[in-house]
Amino acid sequence: MSSRPEHVESIELHDTDDIGSNPSANPHIETLIAKRISRRQVLSGSLALAAGGFLGGSLVPLETWAQSGPRVRLGFKEVPASSDDTLVVPEGYTAQVLAPWGTPIFPGAPRFAEDASNSAADQEKQVGFNHDGMQFFPMPRLCSNRGLLVMNHEYTDANMIYSAEQGGRITPDAAGREKVAKALAAHGVTVVAVRHCGNGKWEIIKHDPHNRRITGNTPVAFSGPVSIDHPMLKSTITPSPRGTLNNCSCGKTPWGTYLTGEENWNAYFGTDDFSWSATALEARYGVSYSGFGYYWHRAEARFDLSQNRNELNRFGWVVEIDPFKPKSTPVKRTALGRFKHEGATCMEHKGRVAVYMGDDENGEYLYRFVSAKPWKEHLANGESPLDHGTLYVARFHDEGTGEWLPLVHGVGPLTTANGWQDQADVLIRTRMAADAVGATRLHRPEWVAGDARTGDLYVTLSNGAGNNAAVNSGRASNPYGHIVRFHEDEHSDTAFNWEVFLLAGDPIYDPAVPMGQTVFGSPDGIMVDGSGIVWILTDVSNGSLNMPMRGFDNIGNNAMLAALPDTREVRRFLTGPRGCEITGVTMTPDQRTLFVNIQHPGESTTYWNEQYGPPSTANPSAVSSWPFGRRPRSATVVIRKKDGGKIGQ
Repeated sequence: MSSRPEHVESIELHDTDDIGSNPSANPHIETLIAKRISRRQVLSGSLALAAGGFLGGSLVPLETWAQSGPRVRLGFKEVPASSDDTLVVPEGYTAQVLAPWGTPIFPGAPRFAEDASNSAADQEKQVGFNHDGMQFFPMPRLCSNRGLLVMNHEYTDANMIYSAEQGGRITPDAAGREKVAKALAAHGVTVVAVRHCGNGKWEIIKHDPHNRRITGNTPVAFSGPVSIDHPMLKSTITPSPRGTLNNCSCGKTPWGTYLTGEENWNAYFGTDDFSWSATALEARYGVSYSGFGYYWHRAEARFDLSQNRNELNRFGWVVEIDPFKPKSTPVKRTALGRFKHEGATCMEHKGRVAVYMGDDENGEYLYRFVSAKPWKEHLANGESPLDHGTLYVARFHDEGTGEWLPLVHGVGPLTTANGWQDQADVLIRTRMAADAVGATRLHRPEWVAGDARTGDLYVTLSNGAGNNAAVNSGRASNPYGHIVRFHEDEHSDTAFNWEVFLLAGDPIYDPAVPMGQTVFGSPDGIMVDGSGIVWILTDVSNGSLNMPMRGFDNIGNNAMLAALPDTREVRRFLTGPRGCEITGVTMTPDQRTLFVNIQHPGESTTYWNEQYGPPSTANPSAVSSWPFGRRPRSATVVIRKKDGGKIGQ
C-alpha cells in the first residue's frame, strides 16, 4: 500500500514504491525463480513447463503442504470483474457500511460535514481517514457478537479531506498549520466498540469507554534496544515523541494487543532548504526534498528536514497498542527493526512468538522476529516478548529452501570494525544491515498471513518495477505480482521451504498466468481464516486500474478473492467502487461476520480522470461518490451471509 501526495497540484498516479531505493547487488527472487524454471526445463526436456514451473515453484510437491482437518470448499458463486462505482458481493450475501471516515465515536462528537469543513479538533473525535489493516478483538473472549474493532488509517488526500474554501495547498501560516493538524488527526488508529444487533446488522457503541483515537500527535513511548534518548532520535523541536504515521497493515499478539506498522513515513518530510542533502541512511529510506508532495514542512518545523532531521528516525517502527486499556501509551517496539513496515503477523513456535513483516518497496526484504523465551514466560517476568529476541531477514535459495539471517550486532558483517556501533545502530539502519548480510530482494513484500492449522505462511509480493504488460515467464517487470508460500523447517530454527503459491495477472497479456484462473492484480492484503480459506485483497495502482494499455482492462476495479490452499482454486468474492483499494480484513471467531475496509474510493485515477476529469477540493466526487452518493469516504463494510452461515463456504 502506498501513500498518495497531499499536495493537489502535484498528484502522482504511479506508485513510487515500484521504483525502490535498494542499491545493493543482493540476489533477487526473480532470478532464483528463473533458475528453477530453467533447471526444470532441462530435467524434463520440455519448454512447456516454463509457466507451470514458475507456478509450481517449489521442489516440494504440492501435496506436502499439508491440510489439517477436513478440506474446505468454496461455497459461493464468483462475482464478475467490475468497473462500476459500487461494492458487489456474491448472491446470498449482504454488505453494510459500518464505520466510514468521519463517523463520531464519542458522545457529543461533531457529525461528519459533507463539505469537509470539520476541524482538526472534530477529526480527533471521529473515525480516521483511509482505513487499512484491521483486527477484531472479541469481548468477552471468543464472543462473536460484540468486540473492539481496531483499524489503521494510512494517509490523507487533500482533494477529499479539505473543503473547496480551504484548497489543498499547505501554506506557512495558521491556515496551513490547521490543515496539517487535521491531516495528523486523521492518521493513526481508531479503536471502536461494535456489536451485532441481532438482525444481521452491526452498530458502533458510541458510549463505550474503550473507544479511542490514536493520531499523529498522540504521545508514544519507545522500548527495546533503541531508546528515545539515542542521539539519532533526539529533537529540540519535539523533545517528547508523539504520533504514529502511515499506518498500514497490522497484527494481533497472543496476549491480546494490537500491532500497527508504520509504512511510508518518509512521505511527510521535506525541506525548502536546497543546501540540504540526504545522508546515506536517509537515501536508503527514500528521504528526499519533497517527500511525496505533502509539504507539511512549510507549516510545521517538525517535518522540516533542515530543522528537525532526527524526527525521521522516530518513525518506521511497529507500534503496540492495548485496545483494552484506553489510557495506555502506544509503544514503539524497536527490537522489530525500522523500515517501511507493511504489518506484523504473529505466529507461535514452541511457545515463542514469531512476528513476520514485509518492507513494502520494490527490492526490499522479508523479516522475522522471534522472542528469546516463550512469550508467557516473558510476561510472567514483567517484560515484553517484543523487547527480547532476535530479528532475522530472509534469504531464499533457488532449490526451494531458504534461511533466516540474524541481524545481530557482532554477528557476520555487523561488527564494530565494519562501522556498526551496537544493536541500536543495527535496528535504526535495518535496511542497510539486511543489505550487508545478503538478504534476498523481493517484489514489494507486503502482508504476511499464517495458517494456524498447518503453520504455512503466505507473503504477498504486490508488483515490481515497470508497467509493461508483455511479461516473460521470469516476470522481470512483474506488474501483476504474486504470492509466495513458505513453511518453517521443524528441525531447524532458521530454515524454511518456499514455493510460488499464485501468480496474479491476466493470461491474455501474460502467458505465465494459468488459463482459466480468475484474473486479478497486485495482491496486497491477505488473511487465512479458521477453515483455511486464503483471502486476498488487491491494490492495483491508480495509474494502472482499468487501463487497457497496461494490461488491466479485464481486471476491473480492485477486488477481494478467496483461494484454496490445496488446489489453488481462486474465486472473486467482492469488487470495490472506482479508484479504491481493498485493504483491511478480519473475522469474528465464528466466521459468520467479515469486516472489510474499502480505502480511497474516488481517488485520482488515470482511466476515470480521462473521462470525468480529476477530483479536486471543488469536485471530490469526480471519480466516485461511494458509499452514499456524495463525497467519497473510506469505510469499514460488514459482510454476512443471509442464512447466517460461515463466510465463503
